Amino acid sequence: MRIAKITATTVTTAALALGLAACGSGETPESSPSAADASGPKYAGKTLTFWRLGDSNPEAQKYTDELAAEFEKQTGAKVKVEWIPWQHVNDKFTAAAAGGAGPDVTEIGNDQVPLWQSQEALEPITDIVASGDQTQIPKNLMGLETIDGETYAVPWGGGSRAVLYRADWFKELKIEVPKSWDELVAAAKKIQAEKGSDVDGFAFNGGSDANHLLGALAWTAGGEYAVKEGDTWVGKLTGPGFKTGFAQYTGLVTDGLSSKSRLNQNTTEIRTRFSNNKVGMYLTAAWDLATIEEESKGKIKGDKLAFFPLPSQAGGEAQSFLGGNDIAVWGTAKEKEAAKEFVKLASGKEWGVKYATDGGLLPVYPDALAKLAEDPVQAPFAAAFAKAKAFPADPQWTEANETKAVLQNAARKVIEGKASADEALAAANKELEDILNAS
Repeated sequence: MRIAKITATTVTTAALALGLAACGSGETPESSPSAADASGPKYAGKTLTFWRLGDSNPEAQKYTDELAAEFEKQTGAKVKVEWIPWQHVNDKFTAAAAGGAGPDVTEIGNDQVPLWQSQEALEPITDIVASGDQTQIPKNLMGLETIDGETYAVPWGGGSRAVLYRADWFKELKIEVPKSWDELVAAAKKIQAEKGSDVDGFAFNGGSDANHLLGALAWTAGGEYAVKEGDTWVGKLTGPGFKTGFAQYTGLVTDGLSSKSRLNQNTTEIRTRFSNNKVGMYLTAAWDLATIEEESKGKIKGDKLAFFPLPSQAGGEAQSFLGGNDIAVWGTAKEKEAAKEFVKLASGKEWGVKYATDGGLLPVYPDALAKLAEDPVQAPFAAAFAKAKAFPADPQWTEANETKAVLQNAARKVIEGKASADEALAAANKELEDILNAS
């Protein structure tokens, strides 16, 4: 997934540093097995194929070259790196899962792990996270990687969302940065009162990525979408915690903070309105900054923008959707044992933290994340990531979330007065269970 690189103490610099965690092109030199010294390192003469995702940039290239060199130094094995452009990733994975040429090791978006695990495309690597540095990775970051008791990928670097707001408007209107949900609501209402009724004080997201906002509110209130009981997914949308978060979510519209005429807008559409002075706050990440500057023709940038953590009702930071990149062993790897050693090295503390910080992601190791949070620009994202959660680890989640839009439709029914919250959530709960349990 694309994550913004935020390394300076200004949002302007953050916008200029927008990057992609996995990028570059190149490979280490090939070697012939016949050249291996029988008394040399364990995997001398072996060559691993390693897929990295995205386009080229110098920092990612340098990191990958150095990692490959260190692995060769330790094991004798060489690493052949192939860079897969984003538009080709799904096709390459699909072909490899169907029996085509695949890697030994691959970078993979964390939300894609359940899908490819269901296709038997990923090798279990539970032993890697059960010892060494990897035991320091918090369990809440392993929700998408651990399926039926087995781990299929190791978190490599993460990303989270925070509230982007018009810092210049806050200063003009003498609004303090909200520390609770009630303060956020009050700030949104003041923005609307001063900037006009066609301005969303805090934008409601009802589009394809709506659950990034709804999930944050529901999880923080103690709710869950669904939990696995044995082999069956059991929906939890009718539980008290989820209902509380759902009420906050729909209340953005029913309380007038965001217009009822824009129930289907997603983050991209909200960003465009933000760029045109029509939104005061919305949930996103720093990758929007460069586009906002471009769409506003340079009028909205720098000290006019800032982030704060999405607040909970009681105060403090709300939970966030856990985004990020993982590293995994491909199921048909020709050199599985060497591949596992490569993953262990790459995802260990030294190389794992370097991968994240060099690539613009958040490190998954707690002490490294805490150090990063000392930077005021990074702090909102680090705070959210420390409490991040994942959606149900099931390959059918995409159908529920995007194709069928189960929760988005439930929210619209409530907002439009076509159903009560209890009625809408009960129907959504059954639909979600049916989708997740389909096989």
